Amino acid sequence: MEAAVLTPTQQHLLKMFSFNNSEAYAREVQTVLTEHFQARLDAEADKLWDEGILNQERLDALRHEDLHAKR
Repeated sequence: MEAAVLTPTQQHLLKMFSFNNSEAYAREVQTVLTEHFQARLDAEADKLWDEGILNQERLDALRHEDLHAKR
């Protein structure tokens, strides 16, 4: 079995969060990270919308595509 190599970000997070291992703290961290990445996703979607790359017609077309099959 091959050992997984952790990225610098993963290593940093492990060190940073090793001090408090409660379930409540884990949920709080999950919430903060989720909100952060959701804000980044929203900003990118807004940018694509403003540039005309993304519009309602494209969103409607994406709704009917099987995005998992394209891997």
